[in-house]
Amino acid sequence: MEFPFLEAVIGFMILMYIFETYLDTRQHSALKLPTLPKTLEGVISQEKFEKSRAYSLEKSHFHFVHEFVTILMDSAILFFRVLPWFWKKSGDFVVLAGLNAENEILHTLAFLAGVTMWSQITDLPFSLYSTFVVEARHGFNKQTIWLFFRDMLKGICLMAILGPPIVSAIIVIVQKGGAYLAIYLWGFMFVLSLVMMTIYPILIAPLFNKFTPLPEGLLREKIEKLASSLKFPLKKLFVVDGSTRSSHSNAYMYGFFKNKRIVLYDTLIQQCKNNEEIVAVIAHELGHWKLNHTMYSFIAVQILTLLQFGGYTLVRNSNSLFQSFGFDTQPVIIGLIIFQHTIIPVQHLVSFALNLVSRAFEFQADAFATELGYAASLRAGLVRLQEENLSAMNTDPWYSAYHYSHPPLVERLAAIDEEAKKTD
Repeated sequence: MEFPFLEAVIGFMILMYIFETYLDTRQHSALKLPTLPKTLEGVISQEKFEKSRAYSLEKSHFHFVHEFVTILMDSAILFFRVLPWFWKKSGDFVVLAGLNAENEILHTLAFLAGVTMWSQITDLPFSLYSTFVVEARHGFNKQTIWLFFRDMLKGICLMAILGPPIVSAIIVIVQKGGAYLAIYLWGFMFVLSLVMMTIYPILIAPLFNKFTPLPEGLLREKIEKLASSLKFPLKKLFVVDGSTRSSHSNAYMYGFFKNKRIVLYDTLIQQCKNNEEIVAVIAHELGHWKLNHTMYSFIAVQILTLLQFGGYTLVRNSNSLFQSFGFDTQPVIIGLIIFQHTIIPVQHLVSFALNLVSRAFEFQADAFATELGYAASLRAGLVRLQEENLSAMNTDPWYSAYHYSHPPLVERLAAIDEEAKKTD
């Protein structure tokens, strides 16, 4: 008797939905608490707490609906064999277009075009509601409906330009990879990730946002002085117009070797009370660089990618696996999709482990900034960003342990205070 792969996958998806809904329910109960955590009393204003509570609860309600619809659609697509039906129809479309449906690359591109179109259509109502109802109601959305659809169209065009050559290369590699297939696939994805990391900030990101050099002044001087003291090879310092879409704030850095850049959201500059708070946030980000967190994360992703492709090579020719999902042929892209479904349990465990590592990195970066003398400013900056972004003040420990890549504010402030005592 052959193993019921499809039923096992759907069963696990439903079990994970039930488990995560239970965690969501716990978090929802925490969000409903009418008072601040004791350690935040007098730190977070009551007005901001009430706004944060209302925003978090509305997002939570929306999340329940979105996840319920998603599990229904995903389970139905698998159970009713929609994928094999759609694969056959995409082949019919290729023939209708006067092309050769026996060409797996053409067939795959037609299939992915249809899947992408379906995904865009089904996700659109949720994106629109989230942006123009939830985010707008709480003062975060700044974009027009025209800008929303223009961004979506740009994203589709980028997929149409970049997708076909990447998909074609993957199919050819799988067809000709032989015994070293996993290594070839990993090598291709490794080079692709380096290329995308190079061209994204230069060619792609500017299609959506405007990047301008941070004007000369005290803030620029302070950041450049900090970078210089840490021997961070800062080449460019940008401000991005994040406020054209949202009033949420952020900061990040990118670049290889001796060619680093730092990007500040204009909303971050607007929201922080003074330059010291902004510099403290940058000190935290530079802590990630100095402590090699970015490199460790990149290496971890590469190892996981190689292991994933190794697992794929073990099952890619399994007739029973493909037949369980309703396929009588074994297309490369379908094999990859099915494999992703079969390793969902492992993916959840890996995601949880990566979150644990990420939280540890955040504590270390906070400690790094504290050791540089930014404890008070970092503390004030984190509180300010928590308030301005209306982030959840009360969090359920189980929910945050499973989902959060950053520790809750209460834990970060306590760790900063403890580190500051050691430094003193």
